[in-house]
Amino acid sequence: MLNKVLVAYGTTNGSTAQIAEAIADVLRREGLTVEAMPARSVTNLESFDVVVVGGGLYAGRWHKDARRFVRRYARELAERPLWLFSSGPLDASASEREIPPVPGVRRTMIRLDVEEHVTFGGCLGEGARGFIARKIVSSGKGGDFRDFDQIEAWAARIASALVQESPRS
Repeated sequence: MLNKVLVAYGTTNGSTAQIAEAIADVLRREGLTVEAMPARSVTNLESFDVVVVGGGLYAGRWHKDARRFVRRYARELAERPLWLFSSGPLDASASEREIPPVPGVRRTMIRLDVEEHVTFGGCLGEGARGFIARKIVSSGKGGDFRDFDQIEAWAARIASALVQESPRS
């Protein structure tokens, strides 16, 4: 069984970090050893069997910390089971249907033979950092569109796969 999991994430306002922590909590409840941390804080992958990487979506691109992480550790990630998630739509669409990955994430999926990618709804509220984010909130288009039941169900699927998985050779 693969049981040491890293959940790395890129976030600006903390919403994606909360999703990553929710995923980590489910994996822990399923008996896995999990560390969740900002992608920019990761110094190596040596002690991890599995990696989950998430990034907030900004103007159709994954958060820069998530992009840099998968580029920096591409060789190591290709040797481990890897799941990806995105967060971003500021509406209920991600709870209603599957949202395809943005082009940069799609290329990463192909290059690194990703197990699965999912897009979750995003969250943008008062106090958001960035001019555009503040404009979105002030125009009334912000809000919390994360579906934690959906997030937890996805994490449970990962845990189930890991209980049965053997290390990649």
